[in-house]
Amino acid sequence: MKNRRKLVFVLGASSLLVSFGLQAQTPGKVWRVGFLTLRSRPDSFDTNVFGAFRTGMRELGYVEGKNLIIEWRFADGKPERLPALAAELVQLNVDVVVAAASQPTGAAQRATTTIPIVMGSAGDPVASGFVQSLARPGGNITGVSENAVDIVAKLLEVLVTIRPKLSLVAVLTNPDNPALATRLKVIQDAAKSIGVTTFSIEARNAKEIADAFALTAQKKAEAVIVPTDPVFIQQWRQIADLALKYRLPSTGGSGEYAQAGGLLSYAPNFLDNFRRSATYVDKILKGAKPADLPVEQPAKFELVINLKTAKALGLAIPPSLLLRADEVIQ
Repeated sequence: MKNRRKLVFVLGASSLLVSFGLQAQTPGKVWRVGFLTLRSRPDSFDTNVFGAFRTGMRELGYVEGKNLIIEWRFADGKPERLPALAAELVQLNVDVVVAAASQPTGAAQRATTTIPIVMGSAGDPVASGFVQSLARPGGNITGVSENAVDIVAKLLEVLVTIRPKLSLVAVLTNPDNPALATRLKVIQDAAKSIGVTTFSIEARNAKEIADAFALTAQKKAEAVIVPTDPVFIQQWRQIADLALKYRLPSTGGSGEYAQAGGLLSYAPNFLDNFRRSATYVDKILKGAKPADLPVEQPAKFELVINLKTAKALGLAIPPSLLLRADEVIQ
């Protein structure tokens, strides 16, 4: 009996020592997280979607310069830079890579099969080959998907609400983004069901975007739909200006589009997506495996209407649509 008590005491003391040891190690640990994006560094993180990730980490107890270092890597709208930037993060041996969208996720995936990768907001992670399934990712990638495919049909729906006699609509696509092929099909199917004709215009950069809008005007399109894409996000201001120049009502797949001057947008709340991606990073830093963390779908959506642009286009926004809006820009 005495030996048994002695054994229990020794085991209990050992557990306490291990516990104290772990607690002593935690405060001194500085986690290094890589953040990879196709976009440029924002002037301020306070209102930028990437700032939401930083906020999410802070809410979970991570303080930059104390127990967290974020290695930001911005490709400045140049996809060809992503592989080298991803390789830099791997060489730094970061604990986790946060990839802001599909193209950065692809670059990170090619750069490492061992470092955990968290998607900040990827298009279609299954079709892109990032995960085996949303429920069971199965590899070193997990995170938040923006792939609520049906919402792109809403971009058409709101246009028709504003212009009921709409008959010809252009859809801007990026052939380098495989997720857009699925979204284009959804828009085409939705358009056919209501008797609207659509055609796609391809663009990979600012020059091609300008050319695409010129072609749209030549084909006498009556409106344009712009699904979310890293290149398009980088060029929201240019796209909004071109839509106004050619007198085209336009809808974009990000709230930032309406804020940049586009007529309106309907999209997942990307601030929420990037805040949620911080929870994935936290779980992984605490020992969870990406393969075991299901990919989450968008939880919040927002309709943003730019009334200033509507007035410039001579459009009256129906009161019913204004009542549905999460934000109205005067």
